[in-house]
Amino acid sequence: MIKYVDYISPEEYMELRRKVGWMEFPLEEAKNCVENAYMVLCVRDETDRAIGVVRLLWDGGYVAFLSDVIVVPEYQGQGIGRHLVEAVIQRIKDDMKPGYKVKLNLNSAKGKEPFYEKFGFKIRPNEDCGAGMDQWLNLE
Repeated sequence: MIKYVDYISPEEYMELRRKVGWMEFPLEEAKNCVENAYMVLCVRDETDRAIGVVRLLWDGGYVAFLSDVIVVPEYQGQGIGRHLVEAVIQRIKDDMKPGYKVKLNLNSAKGKEPFYEKFGFKIRPNEDCGAGMDQWLNLE
């Protein structure tokens, strides 16, 4: 039986990143990622193993960031990712004050854009916005 909980250890978080081929970084940094997120939702299987996660970064203002929608390959295609994204959207709506507007941003993994379009996300660039941009910073 799959369950959704609000906790994931830094080690589990990094293991999920490894399983989907995403960049790894120091465990201390992973600890900050999970402890300082506005919301973390972890998916666990019947053995209590972490099989998915999502993080929401939000300061209560008008910009929020949907981060790390991860579902391990053997559990993909079962609606888990959809549930994770829906939970983030609902959490923002639940915590918004009347009259507030929040722009929920994300950086899609390559090829996953159609998944996010189902929730109303728009591919950039478009008629209103330029291309999304990012960069990795590191100290040698």
